[in-house]
Amino acid sequence: MPRPPSQRLVHPNVSQGCQGGCATCSDYNGCLSCKPRLFFVLERIGMKQIGVCLSSCPSGYYGTRYPDINKCTKCKADCDTCFNKNFCTKCKSGFYLHLGKCLDSCPEGLEANNHTMECVSIVHCEASEWSPWSPCTKKGKTCGFKRGTETRVREIIQHPSAKGNLCPPTSETRKCTVQRKKCQKGERGKKGRERKRKKLNKEESKDAIPDNKGLEPSRETPEQRENKDKQQQKKRKLQDKPQKSVSVSTVH
Repeated sequence: MPRPPSQRLVHPNVSQGCQGGCATCSDYNGCLSCKPRLFFVLERIGMKQIGVCLSSCPSGYYGTRYPDINKCTKCKADCDTCFNKNFCTKCKSGFYLHLGKCLDSCPEGLEANNHTMECVSIVHCEASEWSPWSPCTKKGKTCGFKRGTETRVREIIQHPSAKGNLCPPTSETRKCTVQRKKCQKGERGKKGRERKRKKLNKEESKDAIPDNKGLEPSRETPEQRENKDKQQQKKRKLQDKPQKSVSVSTVH
């Protein structure tokens, strides 16, 4: 005799009161189908897989919506996160991302960026235009010489990547020739100031030594010359007196 509907047994693999967004479920396999707009994904727990319903797919899965089910599918083995089965957005360790693919080495013309783990274009160094040549100088001076050097510089506006061309020199020096000109006061270099100091010291030492050769007449004052003449006259008179006395005694 058949049992009345109220006494019919529910299939042991299907539960009536599902939790967590499941539309249908079983005690052993978890969710079997999901409520609208939720994604169905199988999670491995030990040796068995449990169905789970989520609002979005977890990392390492991509979601696909079908008329009867929204399903999460696992990304490829070398892919950590993906948009779909053919387009990876992040690769697992040891692989480099390029155009949605995970590669163990980058194609020719590209280089690996170990920070982002992506294949990127090679960047070469770029430098600005040269500046005008500096004034011709020698040991920091712009005067007192004929041959010196002049310099020009430029800036690095783009540093190279690991495989890019190295940067060129940022300064350049060449020899130059100018018309010699005397240094104005305050423009002398260190050696020029040293020579001037030695010259002044030499002149001071020369002035300090007395000149015993006599003074030039032009340096004597009129009073000095007059006194000198008077002294010479007195000296001559003293020399003449003895001669006269001798001559008188002879006459007697």
